[in-house]
Amino acid sequence: MLAIKRSLENPILIPLRSNVWEAEATFNPSVVKTNGLVNMVYRAVSQRQKVGDTELEISSIGHAISSDGIHFEERTQLIKPELDWEKFGCEDPRITAFEGNYFIFYTALSNYPFEAKGIKVAVAVTKDFNAIEKHLVTPFNAKAMALFPERINGKIAALLTVHTDMPPAKICLALFDTVEDIWRESYWQKWYASFEDHIVAIEQGERDHIELGAPPLKTDKGWLVFYSYIYNYFSPPAVFGIQAVLLDHSNPKNIIGEVKRPFLIPDEEYERYGRIPHIIFPSGAFIKRNLIYFYYGATDTTSCLATIDLKSLIDQLISVKRRQLNRFEENPIIQPFREHSWEAQATFNPAAIYEGGKVHILYRAMSMDNTSVMGYALSSDGIHITERLSDPVYVPREDFEMKLTPGGNSGCEDPRLTRIGDTIYMCYTAFDGRNPPRVALTSITLTDFLNKQWGWSRPRLISPPGTDDKDAALFPKTTPGGRYVFLHRLGMSIWIDFVDDLLFTNGKFLQGEILMNPRQTAWDSSRIGIAGPPIETKEGWLLLYHGVSKRTKHYHVRAALLDLNDPRKILARTHDPILEPKMPYEKAGIVSNVVFPCGAVIIKNELFVYYGGADKVVGVATIKMNDLLSSLV
Repeated sequence: MLAIKRSLENPILIPLRSNVWEAEATFNPSVVKTNGLVNMVYRAVSQRQKVGDTELEISSIGHAISSDGIHFEERTQLIKPELDWEKFGCEDPRITAFEGNYFIFYTALSNYPFEAKGIKVAVAVTKDFNAIEKHLVTPFNAKAMALFPERINGKIAALLTVHTDMPPAKICLALFDTVEDIWRESYWQKWYASFEDHIVAIEQGERDHIELGAPPLKTDKGWLVFYSYIYNYFSPPAVFGIQAVLLDHSNPKNIIGEVKRPFLIPDEEYERYGRIPHIIFPSGAFIKRNLIYFYYGATDTTSCLATIDLKSLIDQLISVKRRQLNRFEENPIIQPFREHSWEAQATFNPAAIYEGGKVHILYRAMSMDNTSVMGYALSSDGIHITERLSDPVYVPREDFEMKLTPGGNSGCEDPRLTRIGDTIYMCYTAFDGRNPPRVALTSITLTDFLNKQWGWSRPRLISPPGTDDKDAALFPKTTPGGRYVFLHRLGMSIWIDFVDDLLFTNGKFLQGEILMNPRQTAWDSSRIGIAGPPIETKEGWLLLYHGVSKRTKHYHVRAALLDLNDPRKILARTHDPILEPKMPYEKAGIVSNVVFPCGAVIIKNELFVYYGGADKVVGVATIKMNDLLSSLV
């Protein structure tokens, strides 16, 4: 689990009205720790003043000193707009101590109104924060440049963000033979002619924006780089998040670890309300023992501090790929079969149970008139379908699942299977097309199930009337007191309920209490629901669940670990998805960008997860149990 704590003294740097040059804002701080002191440089915004014929607030770079990294004093204006290429502002510094000097890269503004061609990178070089030598660096539009603190294979190295104002922006690597090359125009003209060759391949969406954050930090595993990832930047409302990558020591173009979702977004009041609300921006960091002191700007107004456990962050960065589900190369394993009218349109959202050394799959099948029933398939190895029945094994039988609206969706949807003793229980969604969908429960003996004698018990509704309730499953064990445990999705959250019996008579329905809510920082932010029934492990109940993002409406799959003795206690949740829509059969279908598991089984310490792709087909993906559990314990 990622351990991150905001300072209780946030914001640690606020504007001083008594200083005209920093009266309005003091934010986006960058830091360097030398000789027991922390030197901070930060963007300072002045009161409105005249620049030529223009009146505006002007940014400059302030400097402050601290002995503990929290309390900063001796504030002075370090870098002022003086030259033509910076006369409308000096913004967002990044500082690195390198070979006896401090290199402070900043954004230089030469035009007003601001436009891309007048927004470039400059650098100030100093030994003592008194005498400063300035240079314009990039002859093209760029921002957010930072130097590595040591040479790499004999080269001076830096990261910068190209085309910040001519999107799409890209974070790139630049290598220099000499310090003078950093501001040599001929170097940059040659470099820029093929800048695509220097891109650090951080994945980004076409509506999103990216910008380098703090200067790289050297760790035992690689170069740790924080960056700003702004979701929906080009289709507001934008969401500002802070993410990280781990770059190879000897070739920092190579990403060896990454967090694919933000670990920090605006949550606190000082991050949500200010000059520009709901903005946080990473700009500085240093490592002290096992803690990262992480500095960021809030609402373009103040400077803030958080501490991050170094080991937990590095572990998360390097384990992301290891804990991803691996798709079967021959997916999808079940597709609609036109010759069978009951499954002619779609076959998806499969339940699974492992019995007799084989995987039994019950999948939702939909006809061309949008009626859902359930089909059966068998796999001897967990990935190849060896048998598939030509008739449905479960069809609508009760009024609450018979079609009331011609042409609309109705029927029996999204099964989850649980074996308790010699009985297999099935929860599913019953929908008549008019009233809210509800949870139904039925059962069948294990013998009948294995013999394909489909003698299902009469289903009964177990969720309250008039309430949209879905995604239900029964735990495979009762409590020590003999109570049954259900999970279900009520509203936008996962609920847990303990019941004395499975009869649900005398007006009893599922309810209980909220087990798990959506999370803004992990992008399971809109709603969440369980995948299949929880799986018992030594570490806890493993629960896979799907989350839907407010930003994209995409479905992602994550994992959680619940306490064995009290499943109301959440021990851990994965930060990043373990499966998200990437393949064509997941991105395009009846409902695009959906991965939706309803069942999973363990075969020889490997988890086989069966899921619906785009509400159209069935796929399977696997992961070693040890790899998945290691990310949760």
